Amino acid sequence: MRTLLTLLPLLALPPTVTAAQGRGMLDHADPAFGSTMASAPHEVTLSFTQNLEAAFSTVTVTDGSGTRVDQGKPQVSGSTMSVALRSIGPGIYLVRWHALSVDTHQTEGNFTFYISK
Repeated sequence: MRTLLTLLPLLALPPTVTAAQGRGMLDHADPAFGSTMASAPHEVTLSFTQNLEAAFSTVTVTDGSGTRVDQGKPQVSGSTMSVALRSIGPGIYLVRWHALSVDTHQTEGNFTFYISK
């Protein structure tokens, strides 16, 4: 009976607590989400909360007209994914990513950054 009373508070925890910890979510990016930069970056780097499966994780960067400006295959090292950029100028850029973490959870999303004149 004492064991049951000890476990009851644990059973009341929502199941999403452990599920949320198990997903490789995007933690931060460089350039940052929605940032305005004075000069163009040479690459986009995404950092996730878990290690990624390189073969199934992608990132693309497009300009305001939808033309891809990323260059080469994305590089994955642990929980970080990066892609080189062509020489880009002022404007708005869209970063789209799809990631498969080592525990097989998939996440995807997008954000923009802006380069001022």
